[in-house]
Amino acid sequence: MQFPNEVKAELNLDEPGEKLVQYAKENLGEDPATRCQVLSDFRDLIFAKGECVPHRTDDEYLLKFLRCRNFVIERAHRLICNYYDFKESNPEYFEGVHLGKLSKMGKHDIISVPPYRDQLGRRILLYRIGNWDPERFSTTNIFQATLIILELAILEPQFQIVGGVCIFDLGGLTMQQAWQMSPSIAHRVVQIMVTCFPLNLKAVHIVNQPWIFDMVYNIFKPFIDERMKERIFFHGDDMDSLHQHIDPKCLPERYGGLHPDYNYNDWIEGFKKSEKIEKELESLGYQTKNIEENEDDENEKNDSD
Repeated sequence: MQFPNEVKAELNLDEPGEKLVQYAKENLGEDPATRCQVLSDFRDLIFAKGECVPHRTDDEYLLKFLRCRNFVIERAHRLICNYYDFKESNPEYFEGVHLGKLSKMGKHDIISVPPYRDQLGRRILLYRIGNWDPERFSTTNIFQATLIILELAILEPQFQIVGGVCIFDLGGLTMQQAWQMSPSIAHRVVQIMVTCFPLNLKAVHIVNQPWIFDMVYNIFKPFIDERMKERIFFHGDDMDSLHQHIDPKCLPERYGGLHPDYNYNDWIEGFKKSEKIEKELESLGYQTKNIEENEDDENEKNDSD
């Protein structure tokens, strides 16, 4: 399924069009004729089991969990319970987080989402780990930014249906950065990617990895199942290899693509203007008011890792 590759730093919150509806029916088991009944059954199961207490149980909210688990109610129930268990176990990733912090991470070009999609209509989440200064941003800060980005992404019905891809650019990875990757951190990364978030991650692409990466990846291996391993691709500095998966028309110039680096603040300004996005973030516990911070705050780290 091909999509036009327009450049637009704006979430598409519209209802799925005919093409997406058909894709969801063929690939996710989402049949418009039975969707309402499945949602009702899912909601009943949540209340009957009482293993978690979602802050919302409306159709729009529950759909993202069903879509992520191919409309299998039992699997969607396990996912939503895992999601709330993760939030309860890691409150530092959510408390006091707001778009101002996300903006600062974007300014340092550590984490970004290009304002365009790949050739299959999927969002791209890009990490440039070499730009990460652990003295300025802790691993907790990285998790905070990642999770708010994902919460925003899954507001899009298209993202819920076709999923997304992740690129980890490890060029410039240092020993100081590598030492931040403990087994507990690795476990939480995999929890977000696989078991505890309604994220349909189609592929993880590793580029420009140095020799140090082998040490880091060995920490992750015990937590990655075979299904996830099949979605991880190692390219080194071979951009032709990356292009076999993502069309260069949908990549930044540094990866042999056509796009320049776009202003990350375009996203932030768009979020601030959207009443729907503001309400969604507030319902999740994020701050949306008085989010401007002094530049000196960048040096303050959360030491709870």
